[in-house]
Amino acid sequence: MEEKTDGQQLAEKLSFDLKTCWETAKQEDMAEIEKFAVDYKEFINKGKTEREFTAQCLNILEKKGFIDIENLILKGSKLSSGAKVYLNVKGKSVIFAILGKKPLSEGINIVGAHVDSPRIDLKTNPLYEDGGFALFDTHYYGGIKLYQWITIPLAMHGVIFTKDGERRDICIGEDENDPVFVITDLLPHLAQDQMQKKASEFFRGEDLDVLAGSKPYLDEKVKEKVKLTILNILNERYGITEEAFASAEIEFVPAGKARDIGLDRSLIGAYGHDDRSCAFTALQAVLDIVQDDVPEKTIVCYLSDKEEIGSMGNTGAESRQFENFIAFLCAKSVDTPYSDIDTRLVLGKSAMLSADVNAAFDPSFADVWDKKTASYCGKGIVLSKYTGRGGKYGGSDASAEFCWKIQNILNKNKVQWQFGNLGKVDRGGGGTIAYHIANLGVEVIDCGIPVLCMHAPFEIISKIDLWTTYRGYLAFLKDC
Repeated sequence: MEEKTDGQQLAEKLSFDLKTCWETAKQEDMAEIEKFAVDYKEFINKGKTEREFTAQCLNILEKKGFIDIENLILKGSKLSSGAKVYLNVKGKSVIFAILGKKPLSEGINIVGAHVDSPRIDLKTNPLYEDGGFALFDTHYYGGIKLYQWITIPLAMHGVIFTKDGERRDICIGEDENDPVFVITDLLPHLAQDQMQKKASEFFRGEDLDVLAGSKPYLDEKVKEKVKLTILNILNERYGITEEAFASAEIEFVPAGKARDIGLDRSLIGAYGHDDRSCAFTALQAVLDIVQDDVPEKTIVCYLSDKEEIGSMGNTGAESRQFENFIAFLCAKSVDTPYSDIDTRLVLGKSAMLSADVNAAFDPSFADVWDKKTASYCGKGIVLSKYTGRGGKYGGSDASAEFCWKIQNILNKNKVQWQFGNLGKVDRGGGGTIAYHIANLGVEVIDCGIPVLCMHAPFEIISKIDLWTTYRGYLAFLKDC
């Protein structure tokens, strides 16, 4: 073998030049990487909405011995080292913790992700008939390219209540024997005017109407026959009337399952990688710690809702729910009377990974990225020191001290990490739940999985990035 020159050795020592994780992974890890991907695909196939994802989490947590902290509070019970508790936030987000050996006053380690994804929501009075069709009127949720949601199979998920107040869970379009739904588009032969418009204009949000049916109810005295057919099917199946739509939460999401991509099966395509890939890896990291001894520090996982629309509302990170949970821990883990000062001190000494995805470099659109700071599929977990737009507006910027600390933890645990900024300056940007938690005094950095086609109905991630991110979250929770 040719001996390396002094310059080559110096460059190797001083430069930050990463190979893909596939090249550096151990052969004996390959089976575990594949199994982890299989488990993930199964989980997100069943959790396409924030309610469904949260329900799966709660089911697993209860099987693992986690206890509802609100029940403990009502009973007046105290928490001790090793206690496992959760807070169910209205069925749409969940916060859970394992109390560590050290007192809360030394801080807690937090991983926080979100479980909502861009989608199409029904309006409150959605069903109408026109041109011999029954259609649902909708309002899109989160930042999407409208045209990507046209002419693809859609599934209907959600919750609706009967007049008697009985809840009915809806899921139509996921079983292979189910019908699916679709938003129609104009044929090319008649689309000359449409094709002259900008992509942001040739399809309006108000036009995202979902095709629901076309068979008329056979009664000449009925005015809207097709609409009545749809209402009758829903009534027979769920016991509801049209009035129920006023309070319902019905979402349309892409129908179909997560699939492997590529002849080498190295990638996963699915709806909702943003941000359920990070939520799943965070959950698995905590569950692995449950199987081990009691952690040194208390660990918390926060899976929030509403991030895609600003984290507002009582299930989003802008609410007091996370802060309340920490206060509950403080109140129930000591024998002294609760003081709000205790909660403030705990938060000020705590650290968090804002577990959210980043945009992976796409060679088909290379001009919008700064290649030096872009994240790449296959190169591991992404650290984003700051987010925001333009002059970092609307984002969070981690301190140099905290960035170094996280990098050091990953390096010590042999977890490959990479830089990640969301595009060139002034070309775009975005935010996460990081700044909401940072506002409480917690040290926070964004840290997650690189994603191709982010916010599209079918997003793409690398299996090895999924596994590397899980290992990164596990290292942080144990060692920070």
